[in-house]
Amino acid sequence: MRVMMSAVLVTFCLGLSSVNAAEARLPVDVARYVEQREGCEHFRGEIPDPPDKQRMKEIEREIRKLCTGTDKKLQQLKRKYAKNQAVMQRLNEFEENIE
Repeated sequence: MRVMMSAVLVTFCLGLSSVNAAEARLPVDVARYVEQREGCEHFRGEIPDPPDKQRMKEIEREIRKLCTGTDKKLQQLKRKYAKNQAVMQRLNEFEENIE
């Protein structure tokens, strides 16, 4: 179980670090936000089946780490880049109120 969980986390982290060409054109603050928010979204969808107390603790820890403050940051970035259509298109892919 631990090995599988480690493999999933390593794969997830590698996926986050490999920024595709479209992401590379985003301003640095937006690209960082997108990486964090995608990590947040990933763990929001990670509900173990069957229920596993230890895994839920890990998921909850990652959600707190990755999701806290993302609602406010999303609003700030949308205000900052309101006239940048490419940035707004990317930011609009995220739900606004997840916390």
